[in-house]
This record gives sequence, structure tokens and C-alpha cells, in this order.
Amino acid sequence: MINPSEKKQILDIIKKEVIPAIGCTEPIAVSLCVAKATEILGTKPEKIELYLSANILKNAMGVGIPGTKMVGLPIAVALGASIGKSEYGLQVLKDLKQEDVENGKLYIAEKRITISLKDDVNDNLYIETHCFGGGNKAIAIIKGTHTNFSYLALNDTVLFEKNEKKTDTKIEEEYELTFRKVYEFSTSVPLEDIRFILEAAELNKKAAEISAKGNYGHNVAKTVTGSLGKQIFGNTMLSHMLSYTAAACDARMDGAMIPVMSNSGSGNQGITATLPVLAYAEDAKSKEEDLIRALILSHLIVICIKQKLGRLSALCGCVAAATGASCGITYLMGGDYSQLTFAVKNMIGNITGMICDGAKPSCALKISSGVSTAVLSAIMAMEQKVVSSQEGIVDDDVDKTIENLTDIGSVGMQETDKLVLKIMTNK
Repeated sequence: MINPSEKKQILDIIKKEVIPAIGCTEPIAVSLCVAKATEILGTKPEKIELYLSANILKNAMGVGIPGTKMVGLPIAVALGASIGKSEYGLQVLKDLKQEDVENGKLYIAEKRITISLKDDVNDNLYIETHCFGGGNKAIAIIKGTHTNFSYLALNDTVLFEKNEKKTDTKIEEEYELTFRKVYEFSTSVPLEDIRFILEAAELNKKAAEISAKGNYGHNVAKTVTGSLGKQIFGNTMLSHMLSYTAAACDARMDGAMIPVMSNSGSGNQGITATLPVLAYAEDAKSKEEDLIRALILSHLIVICIKQKLGRLSALCGCVAAATGASCGITYLMGGDYSQLTFAVKNMIGNITGMICDGAKPSCALKISSGVSTAVLSAIMAMEQKVVSSQEGIVDDDVDKTIENLTDIGSVGMQETDKLVLKIMTNK
């Protein structure tokens, strides 16, 4: 059983990792870092130098920046310096107006920004900002997580520095989640303690509804619900789950000024952990209590996986997020602990190895693949069908199975990550 201390720690983890964000969190984290350095400098920078880890570069190259109709880091940097407020966290650009975009374009044209690869750091998530102006220099560094400032300085004066023993990008928490603890917490904690997770459902559903009224990215959601899509998918639970989830991603990756509830520093992970579960619950007319517990279960499974995998890796985040969603759906289908472990093993026996080749509009396609796999894995689990330990990387122990997945993503695919970035930067 979950004791009061464990309950508090797990609630703290959820409230830290499931937070609102506007825009893709990698370029937005860069905006946040620039905003902080600008605030320290006390004036708009005359020049900005950025030193970024490879994974930050990869995830910021091809994604839309909210409210700009522009792609990539330069506009994110310019806006962070001009209108960004660090107190807003991952909603750092929420005060953006159209005239700010035009001023940002001018700032870029004046060649005030330089962006370089920082290849001598151990962190996959690393952002170092140097802002120059008025004869002064301000430095801000974010590493480990998207909002974790580890170093702040003005000229030769260090204003803040974290002494961190670890230099990887894993989510560092005093309490390490296990699958059993996630299940026990999600199914037994008093409902009022976790009702807040409905905010994720409301926010992400609103993002999907706004997206449905416009044309964003590759219109994956509208492809599912279009005339040919209806012939193939029909008007079904699956089509609803796919269209809900893809819609929110379509808009977000295309730079719509729409907040979503993120998970472990990723809006797409938050969307994928939430909307398939919500869509299933609505169609199945599930009780509100069951929806709340299914959403908590889904989000906690994602956090559990990301604790071991790290924030950024060569493994697409939708693998972790869709695994969470599959567990949430299985729970809503009436699945027990054993069937939930089957869902995890079925997911890991299927889409392990899906690469992350940066944040971009086509992420909606990968999320859709994850959702359809989540549903299939849940159905198999309910029918007592599971990928066995004689097959691939699946182990009899569910936590070991998750560890095998994360070892592949964080260790085994390191060379894949380098090759992906090389391909992306040499096109």
C-alpha cells in the first residue's frame, strides 16, 4: 500500500512534470533561457550567443514557433530577448503580439544571433546563453530539464550556481517510480487528491477543438476524419482517439498559440498520455472516477519511463507516452494489474526503436501510430494475449522490460542520434 510519505512524493512528481506549455518545449526552453539572461543584463541585448546540445538543436530546427508562422530557433531567440518573461516558464512567449514578430524579424536580419553546437557536455538537454549589451555580459544556463537554471552570472559575478553531482538528463527525483507503485497509487489514492488531472483533459481537448477549426501542419486529424479516412477508419472509437490526439499535435507543431498540458517536458507526450484516454472514456461513457484514475495512471507511466530514459534521446517520446495511454485505456476497459503489464509488454514488443528526428509537423503521424498501437495493445491485453519473454527485449518482469526499452533509447541509440542530426544538418 502507498503510505502518506510516498503519496506526497508521487503527487509532487505529477505536479512538477504535468504542467502547461505553449509551443514545442525545446525552442521554448531556449526562449526561456534567453529571457532570463536578458533580465539579468537589464537591457535588450545587442548580441546573443547560444551554445546548445545536439538534441536541443535537433528538436528546434523544423518546428513552428507559437504565434509567428515561422520555424526554427532564430525567432525563438529574438522573441525571448524582446518580450519573453522567465516567470512564465514554458509559457514564456504568451504575451506575444504581431508587432513583436516583425521586430524579431528585424533583429534576426541584423545578424545579432549566433547559434553553435556545444559538443563537450554530457547533458542531452543543455542551453547556454550569452547576452551582451551596454558593456556587460549576462550568462544563463539551463540543463537537465527544460526549466532548470543551473548557472546565472553577470560579468564576473556568479549570481546562482547549482552543484549537481549528476550531469545526465534523467528526471532526478528522490522517489523512483515502479510499475507496481504507479498502479497502487493510481487505483487507491483518494479521488479528491488527483482530480486536478482533469485540467490536462480540459486543456488538451480544447487544443484539439481549436485545431479542428483551422488548417495546421499536415492536417493528420482531418485526414482521419475526411471522406477517404472515414471509408477506412469509419466513425469509431479508434478514429475518435486518432483525430483528437493528432489534432492537438497538428496545431502545436505548426506554431499555434495554444497551450497544452505537457508531461516530462514534452507537450506531445502530454497530449498522447491524455487525449486517447479521454476519447475512449467519452465514447465508452466511463465514470468520471475511472477517467481520473486512468489519466493519472497514463501520466505516471510516462513519467516512470522518462525517469529511466531521460528528457531527450534518440527514441521518440511517443513510445513512452503511447505506452501510458495504452495502460489508461486498458484500465478503462476493466483491466487488472496483470493485464496492464500485458499492455506495456505489447507496446514495447511493437514500437521500440521509433526514432526521434526532431520536433516538426509530421510528429502528428508518429503520435497517430502510437495511439493505434496503444489501442491494439490494450485489446490484446484484455484478451490475455501478451508478447512473451522469449521474444525480443520483453522480460517477465514489467519493470525490467521498461528498463530494456530505456537502455536501448538512452544508450544503444546514441550513434543513431548522431547520424540523425548529421542527416538533418546536411540536407
